[in-house]
Amino acid sequence: MIRLLAAHKFPVAAVVFLQLVQTVGNLLLPTVNAAIIDDGIVPGDTTVILRLGAVMAGIAAVQAAAALVAGYLGAVVAMKLGRQLRQEVFGKIQSLSSQEVAGFGAQSLVTRTTNDTLQIQSFAVLVFTMLVAAPVMGAGGIALALQQDVALSSVVIVIVPVLLAIMYLIVRRLVPLYRDGQELLDRTGEVLREQIIGASIIRAFVRQDHEIRRFGQANARLTRNNLQSALLVAGMLPLIMIVVNLSSVAVVWFGGHRVQAGEMKLGALTAFIAYILQILLAIMMAMYVLMTGPRAAVCAERLLAVLEKPPSVADRSAPEVQAATGWPDFDGADVTFRDVTFTYPGAENPVLDSVSFTARPGIVTAIVGSTGSGKSTLINLLPRFLDATSGHVTLAGRDIRSMPLDVLRANMAIAPQRSHLFTGTIADNLRIASREATDAELWAALETAEAAEFVRELPLQLQAPVGQGGTTLSGGQRQRLCIARALLRRAPLYLFDDSFSALDFETEARLRQRLETALGHAVVIIVAERISTVAGAGQILVFDDGLLVAEGTHSELLETSSTYREIAESQMAFEDMP
Repeated sequence: MIRLLAAHKFPVAAVVFLQLVQTVGNLLLPTVNAAIIDDGIVPGDTTVILRLGAVMAGIAAVQAAAALVAGYLGAVVAMKLGRQLRQEVFGKIQSLSSQEVAGFGAQSLVTRTTNDTLQIQSFAVLVFTMLVAAPVMGAGGIALALQQDVALSSVVIVIVPVLLAIMYLIVRRLVPLYRDGQELLDRTGEVLREQIIGASIIRAFVRQDHEIRRFGQANARLTRNNLQSALLVAGMLPLIMIVVNLSSVAVVWFGGHRVQAGEMKLGALTAFIAYILQILLAIMMAMYVLMTGPRAAVCAERLLAVLEKPPSVADRSAPEVQAATGWPDFDGADVTFRDVTFTYPGAENPVLDSVSFTARPGIVTAIVGSTGSGKSTLINLLPRFLDATSGHVTLAGRDIRSMPLDVLRANMAIAPQRSHLFTGTIADNLRIASREATDAELWAALETAEAAEFVRELPLQLQAPVGQGGTTLSGGQRQRLCIARALLRRAPLYLFDDSFSALDFETEARLRQRLETALGHAVVIIVAERISTVAGAGQILVFDDGLLVAEGTHSELLETSSTYREIAESQMAFEDMP
């Protein structure tokens, strides 16, 4: 936060200076007022009143201008601070692996980026509004009160420790409440997110009442926490007002006796009362800032946990720099796995164990295996969504960990297992792969992906709106649009992670035939569950429990691999296989 504020040091310095001007004005006004009372009450002579009144009016005008400008600059800096925090947190999240994102939780990251940042932003506004003025006003008020009357200043010695004790006890209790509150907010958002995403499943199994109770429990815990913190904050003002009123009564009582005894002037008493009120106001301002400070501190801890999280997958300190970062560098390149092992953190056994193979251009490499055999994990090693625990993955003979991530991923096109589309139009989603693609290129990719027909049937065609996550489209339509998006990126390596599962056999057969024609120049790796999807591949890799147990063509594996044959027999009658 300090680093971000340093980027705005000039407006911050201006805010501090203007607050000092405003505070000094507050401290001067009681002294001028005391002079009017003591020296200006002369029958028939209003010179002193007019002169000192003009001084007070001038001070008030300067104060008003300083407060206005300081408030504006403080708000601007606070808003920019919030904007930069959100940008940095979002950028950091983009650099984290899927494991690290899952460790924080998607809903927690959303809350940290929005609510936690908002709390810090609001606290920054208070700091620029009060925190500079409070100590100056408090210290100046004490000094000037002592100047007016030392004996009466004993009231200050009593009330200041009492107020500080109240502040300490309240803040001490608020810190753990705010910390628990942010975690409960995460939990409530997580439950709500799960219920919205899984609404159809909840209705299908008639679990509405259960989910309502589950959300009610999370909501009730959050409410109790917020109520406890709100009661503490609400109790602050009555306690402070009791102390303020009692101190005002004490000052008037003892000060009146001193004025009556001739030990103190009336103007000094009014100035002393004003300074006491300023001291109390300064303590109230500081208390208000310090009461909101714990929540901001908790939010800052949560944001720092994200910002300081070292990404498990990152560019090396001195990555190999390519002469050109585009497609021609890796045209015709092989992809090789050499003794690759991967183990998830905390897992007892590796998901992939000593995997070695080579995928070559012009030959489709298909990967099959039972659920949990490590197929998708292997695919995720190529764009370095995960990094191998041991062994080497090479592209054109270069270890992919020696390449900048942007260079590596720019030379790959991926159709992921989960067909995700973004809010926008069909054209917007396709152009994620190639921002400069023309409409003709979009239609060509759609034709290859067997998606052109249903897009033409839409009223707006390429400009047809797509709901968040592609919920306005069927599963097969989403998959074909994701395949078309991958095809728009002309790349030496194409990865299809179970991207045909929602297609019927006829559509899939046509699509595979088009892909073989369109991608004959590239390395193509397909992960699939259906044997019909991989039967025509030039190289089929069979995985079982993280091990590469067989490789070959469809006909070869039917003869030599019992694992492949079992998978095939479970899907179709053996004698009907091609």
